[in-house]
Amino acid sequence: MTGAVASSSALTGTIRLGTRRSALAQAQSGQVAKALEHASGRRVELVPITSEGDTNRASLSEIGGQGVFATALREALLRGECDLLVHSLKDLPTHVPAELTIAAIPARADARDVAITRDGIALHELKGGSAIGTGSPRRIAQVHVRNPRLRTVDLRGNVDSRLKRVADGELDAVILAAAGLGRLGAGGPDGGPLGDLQGELLGLAEWPTAPGQGALAVETAADAPADLLQALAALDDEATRIAVTAERAVLEGLDAGCQAPMAAHAVVEGDVLRIRAVVYAPHDGWRIGLDIAEALDTRTLHEGYIHPNGSGNGADSADGADPISAARRIGLSVAHRLLERGAADLLPLPSPDGHD
Repeated sequence: MTGAVASSSALTGTIRLGTRRSALAQAQSGQVAKALEHASGRRVELVPITSEGDTNRASLSEIGGQGVFATALREALLRGECDLLVHSLKDLPTHVPAELTIAAIPARADARDVAITRDGIALHELKGGSAIGTGSPRRIAQVHVRNPRLRTVDLRGNVDSRLKRVADGELDAVILAAAGLGRLGAGGPDGGPLGDLQGELLGLAEWPTAPGQGALAVETAADAPADLLQALAALDDEATRIAVTAERAVLEGLDAGCQAPMAAHAVVEGDVLRIRAVVYAPHDGWRIGLDIAEALDTRTLHEGYIHPNGSGNGADSADGADPISAARRIGLSVAHRLLERGAADLLPLPSPDGHD
């Protein structure tokens, strides 16, 4: 890209934020817009963009997973139709084009999944044959671990349509991200999107979630105006960026594509990074997991860091001493150890074109 964003409205007043059209995307983009208005002193307007993932009703495993949500937005950014994008980080491919940079990763919301039912019965207590809606290979595998008697039903659509299928009795439960429900107001005084339905929060120890789940990625052009990059930097949360960098490095290191039945969750505790990563067999309950705790570089942790443009997983400094680089190395090491333990036998082959 050669300066399309540099000459855009970000320099003259209004900042244009590209977002998918779903209610959830609009809600989370609106939260970022408010924070950016505060940081920049400028008005931020949402620019709705339709992605293939919003129009193609086929299973995500059939149409390419993560990239179907990101590609159209990135193309609009590179054409200069908006100044930045907001993605759900779990939907963003691990590779970020050189023309783009993840300029901010705000503090992560709840990373857990939630099982939604009509009557609050826990997943492990649902009767045999109960229908559980999810299109995620990871969640499908985890459902079979939690309760082998259940059957899973491929599920697409927005949050409201998924919940309606439970309320109407078509499904006995659906698995959704707690962060998305929270951003749509679940738990508020009116009950948010859940209405009379009940939610069971699934603990991360036994039900780790997708790399980056609960976090947002704010993406812009690598050559975006300095004042826009500075305003976005104010939205960045160091601990979240470190954790999700490690999680996404596990996925990258496994080299199995975004629809792999795997989970990775990391957290920063003081100067220690803890990661739980699991690779699942699709249906028989078999899994290979790893829990590690590694020290981060205390010389740079909490003292600020610089992340160069164009990195999909955080930063890679020249000397490798910053905590973002350390997190990526740790994540890649976890992936290597999982492969040594036989995880490759549980993973699908990458797509022929090399895309996530």
